[in-house]
Amino acid sequence: MTASSILTTEAEAKAYVEGLSTSASFAILERYTQLLLAENQQQNLISRPSEASLWLRHIADSAQLLEYVPTETGNGPWLDLGTGPGLPGLVIAILRPQTPVVLVESRKRRVEFLERCVEQLDLGNCRVEGRRLEQVAPFEASVISARAFAPLEKLLRLSAPFSTSATRYVLPKGRSAAHELETAKASIRKMFHVKHSLTDADAGIIVSK
Repeated sequence: MTASSILTTEAEAKAYVEGLSTSASFAILERYTQLLLAENQQQNLISRPSEASLWLRHIADSAQLLEYVPTETGNGPWLDLGTGPGLPGLVIAILRPQTPVVLVESRKRRVEFLERCVEQLDLGNCRVEGRRLEQVAPFEASVISARAFAPLEKLLRLSAPFSTSATRYVLPKGRSAAHELETAKASIRKMFHVKHSLTDADAGIIVSK
């Protein structure tokens, strides 16, 4: 799969993710999708229409962030802000079992779901911070991701206690990516660029340079 390719079907998305996985991690991902779909009947984790394209809209959409984070990037945790049902954080934790991943989510029922997933999927590299980011004790993160957490400038301000000069940001921003970066302060525009999403031709990922 080249960077210019766009995934359009569930089969393509699943094959793409399988190419980033070991047989063991792919099996865990399949179990996670089962847990996610089952829990979505109890609480609104993902939109009901997107259930039919789960691998494309959510799993591959999360997994593609690994394209911009070399395995040797730092020794600190991968911090996922406002992870919701674990997107992209749980997907990252499954695909990179040697990378410590911290999931931040303040909504109680989602926190309970995340904790069940971590336990049932035996993700020893993953921990859940069930509180607002402002209440989490700061640490130096190697990577910071956020799928639908806050506008760019607010996100950078809130995540500053966890960021160093070496921290890599990977921020899926959907179709607002280019506009968010274009309208940011000049100092911020110099720090980031937009990469095209593999799962939506009109969507982008804001990545730190």
